[in-house]
Amino acid sequence: MKASVHTLAAASARSGLTRQQATLERAIVQTVAYADVFDYPLTVDEVQRYLIGVPASRGTVRGALGNGRLVPTVLARSGRFITLLGRQKAIETRRGRSAVSAELWHRAVGYGRLIGNLPFARMVAVTGALAMDNVADGDIDYLIVTEPGRLWLCRALVVAVVKLAARRGVTLCPNYFLSERALILEERNLFTAHEVAQMVPLTGFDTYARLRQLNRWTTAFLPNAAGSPRKLSVVAPRLRRTRHVVEAALRTRTGGWLERWEMGRKIAKLASRSSDHAEASFDVDWCKGHFGDHGQLTLARFAERMQGLEAQLA
Repeated sequence: MKASVHTLAAASARSGLTRQQATLERAIVQTVAYADVFDYPLTVDEVQRYLIGVPASRGTVRGALGNGRLVPTVLARSGRFITLLGRQKAIETRRGRSAVSAELWHRAVGYGRLIGNLPFARMVAVTGALAMDNVADGDIDYLIVTEPGRLWLCRALVVAVVKLAARRGVTLCPNYFLSERALILEERNLFTAHEVAQMVPLTGFDTYARLRQLNRWTTAFLPNAAGSPRKLSVVAPRLRRTRHVVEAALRTRTGGWLERWEMGRKIAKLASRSSDHAEASFDVDWCKGHFGDHGQLTLARFAERMQGLEAQLA
């Protein structure tokens, strides 16, 4: 990727661009290339929101995309979508996945509300492909934040909801649990920054705001991606009194014993699957069931695309 950056900078210098213009155009190409890993053409507004490393207004990004230097030499524009040159077929892929995603959102919100009503659940957010309306497999991914010290009991209750949904033909994937004392994320890279910026909170909006505030490092990667990309009107939980009663009962010594028992049992089982997966991790304050090492694969594919663009950027 660095080679591509330097090549584009050299080409920009030859064309008389200022350093600021060259930096912006380089960032635009990187942004479109990253999205291309997911077969996801971007609109101009999306290019601006997810622009890598460069704060810029929508008008500035529109100007850079309309000045004839990037389009059609490196990028292509078809209707409202921007793609890498030669990747226009991905537009139909995005449209098809968008239609699938539209059918899933009602279920995602409904089950998200149900999970948000469970004891010790403090935030529920849609993550992954559905957050970007780019679902290919029908899965609904969630990030769930819990009260400290009861993450594994909360997870056990969520698994019961997952099984209930499965009986109805709905695939829920709550593959990321954090306690409120583990909101500062350790994985600080472009992939994680995207996951944070893309998530759509369904419950626990104060917790969501705190998570974003505690992870301000994401602005170094995505300086324009403040707040949630999607605003949903989600009805407040109706079972607060019942939840408080259950939580009080499980904050006892017996509840502590159950938490430790469930944690030990599940970590032993999950750890046997995670030895070859760097992104899967389990502890008292988190359960990261990322067995596909999706983050590392994504960053590797992004680097490959940027390397392949080197000749076009020269």
